[in-house]
Amino acid sequence: MSEEKSLNFIEEIVENDLNSGKYETLVTRFPPEPNGYLHIGHAKAICLNFGLTQKYGGYTNLRFDDTNPVTEKTEYVNSQQEDIRWLGFNWKNELYASDYFDALYSFAVKLIEKGLAYVDESSADEIAALKGTPTEPGQDSPYRNRSIEENLDLFTKMKNGEFPDGAYILRAKIDMASPNMLMRDPIIYRIKHAEHHRTGNKWCIYPMYDFAHGQSDSIENITHSICTLEYVSHRELYDWFIEKLDIFPSKQYEFARLNLTSTVMSKRKLLQLVNENLVNGWDDPRMPTISGLRRRGFTAKSIREFCERIGIAKRENLIELSLLEFCIREDLNKTANRVMAVLDPIKLVITNYEKGTEDLIGENNPEAEDGGGTRVIPFSNELWIEREDFMEVPAKKWFRLAPGAMVRLKFAYIVKCEDFVKDENGNVTEIRCTYIPESKSGNDTSGVNVKGTIHWVSAPHAKTAEIRLYDRLFTSETPDAEEGDFKDYLNPESLTVLPNVYIEPALADADLDGRYQFIRKGYFCLDKDSTADKLVFNRTVTLKDTFKKPN
Repeated sequence: MSEEKSLNFIEEIVENDLNSGKYETLVTRFPPEPNGYLHIGHAKAICLNFGLTQKYGGYTNLRFDDTNPVTEKTEYVNSQQEDIRWLGFNWKNELYASDYFDALYSFAVKLIEKGLAYVDESSADEIAALKGTPTEPGQDSPYRNRSIEENLDLFTKMKNGEFPDGAYILRAKIDMASPNMLMRDPIIYRIKHAEHHRTGNKWCIYPMYDFAHGQSDSIENITHSICTLEYVSHRELYDWFIEKLDIFPSKQYEFARLNLTSTVMSKRKLLQLVNENLVNGWDDPRMPTISGLRRRGFTAKSIREFCERIGIAKRENLIELSLLEFCIREDLNKTANRVMAVLDPIKLVITNYEKGTEDLIGENNPEAEDGGGTRVIPFSNELWIEREDFMEVPAKKWFRLAPGAMVRLKFAYIVKCEDFVKDENGNVTEIRCTYIPESKSGNDTSGVNVKGTIHWVSAPHAKTAEIRLYDRLFTSETPDAEEGDFKDYLNPESLTVLPNVYIEPALADADLDGRYQFIRKGYFCLDKDSTADKLVFNRTVTLKDTFKKPN
């Protein structure tokens, strides 16, 4: 019997709240900003929020926090929806903070009417100078004690577009001496004359995140508003707005965000990589975006398993990228068909093979639960093998091809190297072998035992493809923490393109959903750049962890 998994601290809170009758129904939300593509850190939050309502009932809303019209695009909305569905989750309601712009404006008016908000015309520098420090209290703005009537009039004029950007802001009137700097009269509305991707030019004032966040939660009756640890200091303000507005008391809880080695998670930095053409778009297979991981060949199951393994904690930690790679290897080992592809080819000729062409049978996946099935593989006297599988002067314990040495060809016969040919530069261009007819795989009566097995592709039947070998995007495990520009630590070997690789003919029918183990070479998938005339495969991950940590 498997050991029952212990609850994480969020699950403990949820169970206590449901069992005590505090809430009848669990309601969570996933609130991305539509200003970029989702990354593996978001996948952790998605799995947590949607996973809770899968486990305990209730539902999860998808709410786009679209309060900054300058950075938001419908493209990002569509990509984020696709990523969530691909991960295996469905939301009950698709909502937008912009759905609540009228309600949020009314909330702001209510705070003004209660003497809890005021319009300030101080400059950004003046506001910063008056804010104080963590050890020194701030000073009141000269506009803090404006009358309610004047504040209402100015805020109405702000809404009506009578002032330019930056001329006025609306601030909550809380406590300029608070030890929590965020409680020192935070800005809750600013003027921004910019077209919104949903509301067009209806609004020229927009709420700040801290004002929109909690009130949107409350409007939707969110019971557990789950954020990352950087929002711990925001919780006091979250609760203050809800209390003063006397609205549904959503509660905020914080967990540790995902920090992953050898990459960056900042959307600003990821956007920088895209805009400076240092990667080939948001879905570049080297990117930590969900769309990039999907294009590289990661499965939704492997990402969910990764999020399950790292767990939910209150303390920040750094997770090894190798754990994510382990999760995809575990999944693909059971599901990916084994096929043969020769990445660095050299010709092998079997001089005594006179059958012309022969159809051999190969296992698709011996690890598959259903047995995996078989496929037909054409065989001939001219093959492509890996250059690294021949050594003119063999090293000790060399079990592959060398002069006079024998090796088994996967799914085929035992061959013996009799001779080889070199070009004028001394490079081996062809290996000549004889085969043992009685050594056919599955029906070997030769009595010959060999220790090495190599893969191959029949030269007359081979198809060609472009192979993209991806590695880690950064040479440093912590590019964010290094001195200087994080881009200085980009890995120049993160992508190697092999333009002419020989693949077995069965791969001509590969599809974008398929996952393949190129025997002895790694796990691969078809890339969206493929055409009928040119197949392109991406390496998802090597068969073993081969990354060398820098000194």
